[in-house]
Amino acid sequence: MFILEKTKTWIPLGIFLALTWIFVRGAQPPLSNFIIEFIFGLVICLPIAYGFRNFFPEYVSARNIIVSFPYIALFVIVFLRDMVIANIDVALRILNPNLPIKPAVIVVPLRAKKPFSITTIANSITLTPGTLTLDYIEESNSLLVHTIDGSDVESILKTIHIWEEYALNIFHELPTKTPLRKVFLDSIGGRHD
Repeated sequence: MFILEKTKTWIPLGIFLALTWIFVRGAQPPLSNFIIEFIFGLVICLPIAYGFRNFFPEYVSARNIIVSFPYIALFVIVFLRDMVIANIDVALRILNPNLPIKPAVIVVPLRAKKPFSITTIANSITLTPGTLTLDYIEESNSLLVHTIDGSDVESILKTIHIWEEYALNIFHELPTKTPLRKVFLDSIGGRHD
């Protein structure tokens, strides 16, 4: 089996954008519609990715993309679960006549060093209702986060560190190669004997 060790970064980016194009356009069955939209997406997205190629590293390892895919898929699932829980929590707070909020600003120390990892974590925090990333503190490699309820800081830190564990494995930072099963079980609070 032949796997490219290095490929130009703009090529997989263009393919990813073309796949995204299918969802943006809302292609409907039969399969031929998906194929037509994908080809149309490639015609549009490959030149765009090529035009922005200087914003990304020149090469990416195809092997790293394949190895990262299970972590990406599980991260999306875990993040969506956490976002639904946060939406319900914020909605219940709004509907409660006593409006039980205890806002706080907390410092979240990070192990991640790569800009993509830090940005992924910071954006995940901001996309989750009830929390907002205020700033990145480069000197201490930490994020300043505002939360709607600062009464359980440990729970907030645990959730963010689970997202960070996924980011470390997706972007191949040290410590990497954490077994997928361990990362997933940690994210659902399970045991991993």
